[in-house]
Amino acid sequence: MQIESLQNPRIKNLLKLQEKSRERKNQGLFIIEGTQENELALKGGYEAVEIYICDDIYSYSLQFGNAKVFTITKPIFEKLAYRKSTGGIIGVYKTKSAQLQDLQLPENALVVVLEAVEKPGNLGAILRTGDAANVNAVIVCDETVDFFNPNVVRSSVGTLFTNNIASGTKETVLNFLKDKNIQVVSTFLRDETKNLYDTDFSSSSAIVLGTEATGLSDFWADNSDALIKIPMLGFVDSLNVSNAAAICVYEAVRQRQN
Repeated sequence: MQIESLQNPRIKNLLKLQEKSRERKNQGLFIIEGTQENELALKGGYEAVEIYICDDIYSYSLQFGNAKVFTITKPIFEKLAYRKSTGGIIGVYKTKSAQLQDLQLPENALVVVLEAVEKPGNLGAILRTGDAANVNAVIVCDETVDFFNPNVVRSSVGTLFTNNIASGTKETVLNFLKDKNIQVVSTFLRDETKNLYDTDFSSSSAIVLGTEATGLSDFWADNSDALIKIPMLGFVDSLNVSNAAAICVYEAVRQRQN
């Protein structure tokens, strides 16, 4: 079916799903833009409901299961697409549960825990690190987090679909980690804080990071097995949280490979 009007109800609904978290949650649907992102979602077991293809741009042959496939004009694609060079494809997918109790972890797990997330771009960047380092889960201590925000999908370049993700309150996340015998290592400055590189990550570990504005809450400092800091050798005293996550995660990976 060819869609040629921006006034088409399906196109209007796509714009709602892009712009409003409430619509995504109410409909249980979200938008994926880009060839790589759609491919990773399909490989990750996400169910495509509708696929919109701009024939002037699209040149791939992904298999979409039982999804309805529509063709759209280039002006419509350009209205919908945040980036114009993502392969001429936009997909509508069913969201997945991100419940903590559904998370399955192996022995000697490596987990990233985020206490809330200020910016979708930071979450997306941390998901990229999670994929690159093959961490076992990324958990957000915020039950209202919208993993399926288009900016998260976009900034994660599709690694949202390759990570194990979950959310919950900080209390339920802490209890989950303790029940799994995972040591809690938090980025927090106190007298007992140790250098990142003097911390042992060889056993099951959760690296906990806070927001850039306020850092972690005292809750995590009071309930951690270790507190760590990244050495700051210049004039500033903090890093972007996604950079900090990457540094900490790769130190843990380095230790586990020795």
